[in-house]
This record gives sequence, C-alpha cells and structure tokens, in this order.
Amino acid sequence: MTHSSSPSGTPQNDTLRGIVFILIAVNMFPFMNIMVKVLSTDYNTIQLVWARYAGHLIFVLILFMPRRGWRLLRTRQPVPQIVRSLFLFTSTSCFFFSLNYISVPTASMINFTSPLIATVLAIPLLGEKVGIRRICAVLAGLIGAAIILRPGGVESHWAMFIGLGSATAYAGYQLLTRWTADGDPAETSIAYTAVVGAVVTSFALPWVWQSPDNWLDLAQFIAIGCIGGLGHFFVIRAFQHGEVSIITPFNYAQLVIAILLTYFIYGELPEFYSWIGAAIIIASGIYITFRESRDR
Repeated sequence: MTHSSSPSGTPQNDTLRGIVFILIAVNMFPFMNIMVKVLSTDYNTIQLVWARYAGHLIFVLILFMPRRGWRLLRTRQPVPQIVRSLFLFTSTSCFFFSLNYISVPTASMINFTSPLIATVLAIPLLGEKVGIRRICAVLAGLIGAAIILRPGGVESHWAMFIGLGSATAYAGYQLLTRWTADGDPAETSIAYTAVVGAVVTSFALPWVWQSPDNWLDLAQFIAIGCIGGLGHFFVIRAFQHGEVSIITPFNYAQLVIAILLTYFIYGELPEFYSWIGAAIIIASGIYITFRESRDR
C-alpha cells in the first residue's frame, strides 16, 4: 500500500504526524513556563533552570544511551556544539529570569522574535542572501516587538529586554544548529544541549539551592524537568516528519495555552497593544519561514 504525498513529496501521514508532535510540544511548554513563574517567587532562577536541564539530561540518557553508548557524545565539531548549547542555556536562563517580572504570554510574544533576529544574523555569520521581501518582513516584525516593548506603556518593564536577550540567544542557537546539522546526528546535538545546561547549572547550584517546601513544589520541579526533556524530543520529532514551512507556524499555538493558564491563575490578559504587536511578529515569522523553506 502506498501513501499519498503532498505536492512537495512529503507523505501526508508523515506531515500529519509532525503536526501532532509539534502540537504536543507547544501545548506542554506553557505548563512548564507557568510552573517556573509560580516557583520563581520562592526559588532562584538557576535552580529552576537546573531542574529543566537535569530532566532533559535524564531523558536523553534513557532514550539514547542504551543504543548509542558513549558514542552519543562523539562529535566532529566540539566547539560549535558547546557554543550552540551555551546559546540555548543562555536563552532559557534569560526567559526564566524574565518570568519573575512579566507574564508568560508577554515573554512568549517577545521570544517569537527569534526567527527575525536569526534572519538578520544569518547575513554576516552564514553569508546568506536575504531579499527585499524578507528584509521588509523582518522590519515589520521588529516594529511589532517595539509595540510590545514600548517604554512608558502600561505593561512596559525592563525585564522585557531580558526576554529580548532570550530571543537573541535562541537565534544564535538556531544558526549554530544549522551549522552543525550536517556534521553530527540529531541525537548528538540533543545530548550536548542537555549535558552543557546541566553541567553549567550544577556548578552554581550549591550556592542557590533551596529544598522544596512541600510536595506540590517538588512535583512542579520534577514536571519542569520532564516537560523540558519530552518537549524538546517532540520538537525534534516534528521536524523529522514535516517540512519547516508547515511545522513552524504551529509553534505559535502555545500562546493560546499561555494566555488561558495566565488568566486562570493570575486573572490577567495581555493589553491591546501587545496583541497587535504579537500578531505582526507572528505574521512576519510565518512569512520568513515560508520564504526560507521555498528558497531551500
């Protein structure tokens, strides 16, 4: 029995599987982020980041070690892999820290600028040529970010710029992921992000560690680690089964869950201008993803 294919040649059942995987991932991440925000009132950000990467590392070891052994960490490009992993660690740390001061939906909206920043950085760093249409999309997206960040606005806070730092670091992670993609298998790249994040935070952990006060806090720490590992795995699986231009737009669906959770727990909704800015950023990001995929 043959499978019907999409016009691009990707089997439709594979594309649907990729969409299911990305929807599972993006519906998990807001729960992790809201738990980080809840716990951030009593626990240091480093401890929360450690929980996220420790869970990620455990998941990677269980999933890949039995089959790959220590070959899992064998890489042809150790420096780019480590730097790439440090970019993701920095992005996670900045994002978690910003949640001490701003809402999960607002932080997520700002983080959506990472594809725009990656497009700009790819010009000098990867030598990519960017046409006028993509440049206009980047400029529109940056205008959307300015609408959300606008100084003096009702929701304006200096921590928003920490969130923008998270998006910038994630853009660097995306670029180096492209750089290392041809040299190492995906499992090795996933393992390095987990190992580097867990090791870096473990060095600082003794100075900030605070034992969970109750079983609920402990359960949330465990959940942060589980979602960090599982969510990252589902994202990788999604892009293995579907094209970037099809899968990426579903990433923005996490904003819906983030808004619902924030409203349920804190009774807060993003202000009107944040919605406008987010819509512009999302539209720009989808357009850039589509153009890049078509060019490739």
